[in-house]
Amino acid sequence: MSLSTTQLEIANSMQVGDFTLNYHDQGEGEVILLIHGSGPGVTSWANWRGIIPELSKPARVIAPDMLGFGYTQCPENTKLDSATWVNSLVGLLDNLDIEKVSVVGNSFGGAIALAFAHKHPERVNKLVLMGSVGLSFPITDGLNKVWGYQPSLLAMRELMEVFAYDHSIINDDLVQMRYEASVRDDVQTRFAQLFPEPRQNGVEMLAMTENQLRSLPHKTLIIHGRDDQVIPLEVSERMIKLIPHSQLHVYGECGHWVQIEKAQEFTQLLLNFLVE
Repeated sequence: MSLSTTQLEIANSMQVGDFTLNYHDQGEGEVILLIHGSGPGVTSWANWRGIIPELSKPARVIAPDMLGFGYTQCPENTKLDSATWVNSLVGLLDNLDIEKVSVVGNSFGGAIALAFAHKHPERVNKLVLMGSVGLSFPITDGLNKVWGYQPSLLAMRELMEVFAYDHSIINDDLVQMRYEASVRDDVQTRFAQLFPEPRQNGVEMLAMTENQLRSLPHKTLIIHGRDDQVIPLEVSERMIKLIPHSQLHVYGECGHWVQIEKAQEFTQLLLNFLVE
């Protein structure tokens, strides 16, 4: 009998202050921290399920549900911003006695990875930013659709067509699964509070200054889908000019879902960069 999606998504539980974090912890060796994106109904497992099994062969992978998402719990009045998200990650790593990590951030998660690296540079080995927020840009129609999602099967299908370049990977079962995840318990209530109108404020809250990016000492791999409708490629093209020790890898015929649309190539690229 196969495990249900929920059984796979719920992993370990840890109390960090007022928060109860749901996180995956697989493998041994140098530690890689995975930070997921901000799509409706997202969990760490949903975001990284194709990556964790391979990365955890040569390394230890920590992949939490971030505050406000998935099966992680926090008080309703918690102010969720970059500082709070970073502090929750620090608490998780401290409780696990993990001093240093390489960080992989997807979209929203890329902005948190950058904020973590800026505030705690000594705790970061290498950085990977995939379709990452992290600089100010005029909010795209795609990102506005993501953060402004109102639950329906049609809205979820339209959102997936924004995420993916290749629409053939979008089927009724996938749409149904992600829709159900977006309406589970209080998920939509929490999600609607994360990035309210005007949603440009969410972009600015997640943005670093150019000087902050210039100060990063870490080797950084920037990855982007050429046809990304959510975070424009131009953001990554600006980042590579600012982050000193950075390289940029662009996938053609690929949207915002690099880890899904280019799963094999993406995983190999991560392994080559992160694992000595």
